[in-house]
Amino acid sequence: MCSFLAVLPVLSAVAQTPEQWRERLTVLAENPKRGAAHLHRNQYRNPVDTLMFFGLEPQMSVLELWPVRGWYTEIIAPFVKDQGQLTIAHFRQDGVNNLDERSAFWARLSARLEQRIIQQADEFGDVGRVALDPPNFIPVLAPDQFDMILSFRNVHIWHQRGQLLATMQTLFDVLKPGGTFGMVEHRAARVTDLTSYAVEGYTDEAFLISVAERVGFQLVASSEINANPKDTKDYTKGVYTLPPTLALGLENRDAYLAIGESDRMTLKFVKPLEQE
Repeated sequence: MCSFLAVLPVLSAVAQTPEQWRERLTVLAENPKRGAAHLHRNQYRNPVDTLMFFGLEPQMSVLELWPVRGWYTEIIAPFVKDQGQLTIAHFRQDGVNNLDERSAFWARLSARLEQRIIQQADEFGDVGRVALDPPNFIPVLAPDQFDMILSFRNVHIWHQRGQLLATMQTLFDVLKPGGTFGMVEHRAARVTDLTSYAVEGYTDEAFLISVAERVGFQLVASSEINANPKDTKDYTKGVYTLPPTLALGLENRDAYLAIGESDRMTLKFVKPLEQE
């Protein structure tokens, strides 16, 4: 353990190239302090490859949306804390707009993450915090202030609540021209070029791209980093049937564990330097 901890400040101080950034992210992603459950999910979420694909650099101003348990926050915050800035946009915690039990649960988890960040400031750094109550930030954020916005498995919720387009517009507004919007989302089954089959939690990739482009984002790259061909996407409780939720409990548990986490699209958008 001592030798592991001793490496961190050295890597942080000298990480100035993509190869060194990858090395630093790997150390953070594999940090035993993250706990066995979070480390187990590395195989499904591929955090190092995903963040490198999005182009994360240590000097960036980054906004992470709805981190909840902080799975990615544990990696991003230490990576940017010395040269950049991470801001998290958590669930609103005052109860005003917790529409259902699930939202209230996520709000409680968000509050726990905030406390953890405060208590472990040496590890996380000075993390900014706002609330995202789609489609708005509380407090309202100034336009053109972030180099990168990251969303991991959130978009389907905005879509289900009829807030997708408006929320995308809000994100577009606070991203700097030339900045990156990186998105990982549960991917619906594609039936034809015009139709898809989407049970709860899954979103059609072509539709999602079209909404992002409608507000002004440009798709510059997509990746199969987080693809899972074992995911049949036809479960009783949608994506929540699969791990880590396992919504059906013991029913076919081994089969769902064998599938792993959902098939996911990984999309990289930019905000054009010149607005039309």
